[in-house]
Amino acid sequence: MFRTLMNAKIHRARVTESNLNYVGSITIDEDILDAVGMVANEKVHIVNNNNGARFETYIIPGKRGGKEFCLNGAAARLVQPGDVIIVISYCMLPEEKIHSHKPKVAVMNEENEIVEMLGTEPAGTIK
Repeated sequence: MFRTLMNAKIHRARVTESNLNYVGSITIDEDILDAVGMVANEKVHIVNNNNGARFETYIIPGKRGGKEFCLNGAAARLVQPGDVIIVISYCMLPEEKIHSHKPKVAVMNEENEIVEMLGTEPAGTIK
């Protein structure tokens, strides 16, 4: 049996742009992608903390150091620049590997800089 587990999470990133006239996806600074192990074209869930919207899309790598989080295409209707979002990727693991799996969680500040890297999510709330 395989189980689907969180593989990586970018917690509390700020939307920098929304572009309705693009074919779709989320553009994310490639340095941030590298830090959490996410890759181009990977399917991700997006959670908008401002309005509760939850949706899926795929990643397009953005300019390194640009601190960009741009929702493109139809997803642009679900966010506004300045909204706080969570980006989550998942992996499928066989039963024998689920207890040793360590996701990467990047906690962001208001400028889309990583302020903390976690190997797992703590039980309490991250602010």
